[in-house]
Amino acid sequence: MGKVTRKRYSAEFKAKVALEAIKGELTLAELAAKHGIHQTMIAAWKRQAVEGMAATFSGKAEATGAASEADVAKLHAKIGQLVVERDFLAKAFGR
Repeated sequence: MGKVTRKRYSAEFKAKVALEAIKGELTLAELAAKHGIHQTMIAAWKRQAVEGMAATFSGKAEATGAASEADVAKLHAKIGQLVVERDFLAKAFGR
């Protein structure tokens, strides 16, 4: 018996299914049968899509993007510092 891995779905697929769920033309059970996934996954994707839309219209999405750029710059600086420290210690111990 081989190793069983979880199926990973692309963002495009999740968005397509969530949009169909939001439209409400089919029930969650019908969508689940159509796409071969569980109803709870569709409900979770629908909830995430609705929450994401609310953030888009409230301006929170832009603030999150700016904060993440600052975090990335801070992390790059920390990586540089750690590389310098590692190199210094490697020289000090004669490696």
